[in-house]
Amino acid sequence: MTLSMKDKILKRFLLASGEPISGQHLAEELGISRTAVWKHLQSLQEEGYAFDTIKKKGYLLLSKPDRVDAASVASMLSTKRFGQTIHYMEECATTQTISHELARNGALDGTVVIAETQTAGKGRMSRPWESTKGKGIWMTVIIKPDVLPHQAPQFTLVAAVAIVNAMKSLYSSFTPVIKWPNDILINGRKCTGILTEMIAEMDRVQALLIGIGINVNQQQEDFPESLHSIATSLSIEEGSLLNRAQLVGTILNYLEKYSDLYIAEGFSPIKILWEEASGTIGKQIKATTLTEVIQGKAIGITESGVLEIQLENGEIRSVYSADIELDE
Repeated sequence: MTLSMKDKILKRFLLASGEPISGQHLAEELGISRTAVWKHLQSLQEEGYAFDTIKKKGYLLLSKPDRVDAASVASMLSTKRFGQTIHYMEECATTQTISHELARNGALDGTVVIAETQTAGKGRMSRPWESTKGKGIWMTVIIKPDVLPHQAPQFTLVAAVAIVNAMKSLYSSFTPVIKWPNDILINGRKCTGILTEMIAEMDRVQALLIGIGINVNQQQEDFPESLHSIATSLSIEEGSLLNRAQLVGTILNYLEKYSDLYIAEGFSPIKILWEEASGTIGKQIKATTLTEVIQGKAIGITESGVLEIQLENGEIRSVYSADIELDE
């Protein structure tokens, strides 16, 4: 794992489960001086981490700020590749832009770019995405699967399945559902968007950039009034403030698991998981494409992730890209 010395020290404290750690032991383990350990702890305290000194036992982590820094996320991981390199920043224009540059310069499979806020966040069709500082998850995962370019859109569905199952494993007060192709809703309101971009040659994918935006700890007043009826956060639905780093780590664990499943067995097992979590299948919907509006019943997705809609006359239409609304 690629962590700075300060992050290595922080990760040790995060994994210590409330037990003190000797400064001498840390220095020996990491091959640095006691003074260097102390300086890193001072730096962490300036970032909002609180430590106590326990006589003859060492330092104890008392409290930590709500951050999605590399060490906080790394302490939640059980992955071999995903999240093993994390580029964390307080602010950036978009994590997608930085990921493009990293991917073109040899970033490893599973590299993560994550920020506390984005100044120019965007969703599908370049729509603006509000990235409230310190309250959501704004990240891009660079993955390098051995797939053909036409398979790339299926990874949006892989990511949706990973995010939904991560949420279900952590929270009990709500059930997230997937709205085809790239949104996750709770009680009909959007909490998550997924944006997959591809860097490819004619016959091979060099990298997929899976951008994930999740409203985690926003409260109602954090959203503009125009979004109150269509946006929500996990905190609003769960009724408490949530550990964002824990959610990031859990998503990365599931994303590696399901990406590997896709590579090993193809789209079929992902399709089953996706349809189980779908809030679209079986519903009367209106699909607005660039050229027409299609109304009918969503009956499933194909083996390539294309949405199938059955019209009133029984005809089945395949939809590759569209805005979907439930047809009340």
